[in-house]
Amino acid sequence: MEGIVTLDLHGKNTYQARAAIDAALRRARADTYRLRLIHGYHGGTALRDMIRAEYAARCRRMVPINEGTTDLVLREF
Repeated sequence: MEGIVTLDLHGKNTYQARAAIDAALRRARADTYRLRLIHGYHGGTALRDMIRAEYAARCRRMVPINEGTTDLVLREF
């Protein structure tokens, strides 16, 4: 979908996920308004917890899509 960049973080540890998210935020174009992070939850909640703790202040708001996916809203559509 246009305007939404999806990033699958399965299999990454928190350090790798943080690096991937930071790179995606740097590469976000002007028409990107959401970064959809697929972090999963069956293997634990370390990625979800890290995302919610570290990126809440760096985006406009966070939208939990389901237990395994969180959207970072960069701009309102």
